[in-house]
Amino acid sequence: MIYSGTSAAAPPRRPNILWLSCEDISSHLGCYGYERATTPNLDRFAQQGVLFQNAFATAGVCAPCRSAIITGMYQSSLGTQHMRCSASLPSHIKPFPTYLRSSGYYCTNNSKQDYQFKAPRGTWDESSGKAHWKNRTSDNQPFFAVFNYTGCHESGIASSAKYEKVVEGLERHNRDDVAASLPPYYPDTEGVRDDWGRYYDVITAMDRWVGEHLQALEDAGLSDDTIVVFWSDHGVGLPRAKRWLYDSGMQVPLIVRVPSRWQDVAPGKPGTTTTKLVSLIDLGPTALALAGVAVPEHMHGRPFFGSSDIEPRDYVYGARDRMDERYDIIRAVRDTRFKYIRNYEPYKTFYQFMNTPEKGRTMAEIRRVQKDGSASEGVAKFLTSGKSTEELYDAQSDPHEMNNLANDPKYRQVVKKMRQVHLDWVLRTRDLGLIPEAQIHTEATERGLTPHDLLAGDDGAARTGRIRMAASRSLAGEDEAASIIQLLDDSDPVVRYWGAIGCGNLPNATKTAIPKLRALLKDDSENVRIAAARALCHLGKSAEALPTLVGVLDNGSQWARVHAANVADEIDELARPIVPDLQRNLAYRKEFVADGKYTVRVLNRALNELLGTDRQVK
Repeated sequence: MIYSGTSAAAPPRRPNILWLSCEDISSHLGCYGYERATTPNLDRFAQQGVLFQNAFATAGVCAPCRSAIITGMYQSSLGTQHMRCSASLPSHIKPFPTYLRSSGYYCTNNSKQDYQFKAPRGTWDESSGKAHWKNRTSDNQPFFAVFNYTGCHESGIASSAKYEKVVEGLERHNRDDVAASLPPYYPDTEGVRDDWGRYYDVITAMDRWVGEHLQALEDAGLSDDTIVVFWSDHGVGLPRAKRWLYDSGMQVPLIVRVPSRWQDVAPGKPGTTTTKLVSLIDLGPTALALAGVAVPEHMHGRPFFGSSDIEPRDYVYGARDRMDERYDIIRAVRDTRFKYIRNYEPYKTFYQFMNTPEKGRTMAEIRRVQKDGSASEGVAKFLTSGKSTEELYDAQSDPHEMNNLANDPKYRQVVKKMRQVHLDWVLRTRDLGLIPEAQIHTEATERGLTPHDLLAGDDGAARTGRIRMAASRSLAGEDEAASIIQLLDDSDPVVRYWGAIGCGNLPNATKTAIPKLRALLKDDSENVRIAAARALCHLGKSAEALPTLVGVLDNGSQWARVHAANVADEIDELARPIVPDLQRNLAYRKEFVADGKYTVRVLNRALNELLGTDRQVK
């Protein structure tokens, strides 16, 4: 039942709803037990509201998360899972403020959107740097207002100019003091400590901003009529946090203050803490419930307060796909104790070279200790050449997720259960992330569909099941080589793709697949051709395979070129014969906006490694 007030004859005025969101922070606030954090406004706010200990984003990076928040649907179901993609929504899926506006709410956003799609007309009454609840024409009209603070974005740490502007007028944190909370996967050096100190400093600047908004509400006499929700879009804006599915990237602060007149729908009493699981995908459905608006059936999120019929979560889910120029398909399931991670591309290192984080001091320090051999045990754990297919962490005893329990016999049943929960989620949500990006765009264009519709209906469910099977089989060991090779004959290009990936993962056991892989070099699917070329390179047939990679780089579609560039970088010395071809493609393509940048970044890295150069690109 949706909350609808207490008087059937004359429902009371519906609550105003104010969201105060920020970027790139975990729960490093005083109210979350970090005594060295300077966050007086949020600490006071938490005493007036309910603090959530187990709130999680759906990804470790902003745009995919924000697409999930604004739609109430997982980004991997919409086709918005790849960072800086450009998707389109089916006509029946609308950003949730659309429903609030239809019910009479004045809806504003100030001003960040970053949804991975263009917000449809009618999403907001106003979305701009001037948007404000004060701009509504009637004081009697309830409002839903969002304000987004960008000063604590990772750029506020990496850029000294931005950092100085953000923290102007504030006392800086002592670097040695805050180093007490430095995670064990970072080198404890002066540069890293200063980054960590900057992180605390920009949080204080954000806290000042929160105080200003709360005071504005108080000055307008609206505090007693407004439910305020504070949250961050994902975790810390530093390596192994931002872009990752560990708690450092997914777990976020979430605090809700509900005025006394609305306490019958509050998530708890003022000043309390709850361990109930919440996903940020639940924010939109909760706003709808508070407004008395029915939650659309297509939404994956659910109200976590504001309704008399709350269905508690047993799990939250996370997805990582392309992060800027690098592909790495990872999925996560979390309950109140355990985190399960499935790496669908375990042959890739934890720290693939990505232009943006590599320019930061913390990543530079990680690379330095990697090179000189001085990495501590905690840092070295994430400098291996590959990853485990499965990871399991006890977040209660191991909050930094350093001890992988996936192969511990004592936790065999936990792994089995969490693995199945993940696989069920893939099917239930129709996970598009198991389809290569270029293939998604090709099929959507050819069939005249949005990405979301590719796996819709009963046929889509059956296809999702086959793709899920193929992706899982590609991770099998050498004793399953024959079943992996069988995938190469499938009628579905995505199943063939995973078969080729599996062959490339097991070159010693899949030599009998060479004739089939040769044939797939001419497959209709660009991604299948690339995966076959990769496999043949690892099977000692690079001379046959390299022309296929060059052909895609020269003439392929936008995201196929990024995929081919990543394979060229992965095969290292085997790519030396095509150095002139890589150099020819080391130029921005006018017809591709994001791809021009991403392909160049990957090829530049590959050439630097092959030629011993240090050429920088933007």
